[in-house]
Amino acid sequence: MKKFILSVVLLVSAHCLFAQSSRYEQTMKLNLVKFDSLKNPDDYVSLAATFERIADAEKTQWLPYYYAALSHVLRAFSDAKANKDEVAEKADALIAKAETIEPKNSEIFLLKSMSATLKMLVDPAGRWQQYGASVNSNREMAKQLEPNNPRVYFLEGQNTFGTPKEFGGGKDKAKPLFEKSLELFKTYKTPGSLYPNWGEKSAEQMLEQSKL
Repeated sequence: MKKFILSVVLLVSAHCLFAQSSRYEQTMKLNLVKFDSLKNPDDYVSLAATFERIADAEKTQWLPYYYAALSHVLRAFSDAKANKDEVAEKADALIAKAETIEPKNSEIFLLKSMSATLKMLVDPAGRWQQYGASVNSNREMAKQLEPNNPRVYFLEGQNTFGTPKEFGGGKDKAKPLFEKSLELFKTYKTPGSLYPNWGEKSAEQMLEQSKL
């Protein structure tokens, strides 16, 4: 009888966990679709808040924290009026929570590189020494962890594109990086349906700009 009761308890628990996991995935997928339809900076803020609520509810999932931080970072890149220091500070707090759950992940290191880039863009000439090393070291760590991640080369291409020629940058140096990124996108497979898979369209656009 005890064995029967234990089996029932385990079965019910497994069913509840499956239902919870299913709801989580459905909610995440619905919100990930919204990335393709965002039209203004405020939309990014709203989406970031949604992902943060999901993250705080789940507590053991790193992806909602990641997407909340990514939403803030993308908003700051798209909005010239955004206070990049404040946005980066908010993103860094979310990244830290994601990293606590998933400490060795290339996507998180790429996001740290993007946040450092935001801080540097406030004053590129004055802040290069302060944040340039973080931009590069986090991206290189991502490359070590996942050499075939196409976003590594897309972000490297972006940074190279925006760096003056006299400092080793320019569109000619960026072009092969965008090409490599797009080549990797052709065969790149994410570990799961919720895993980051952004950047291909942006890489295509940047490649076209690097040809001009």
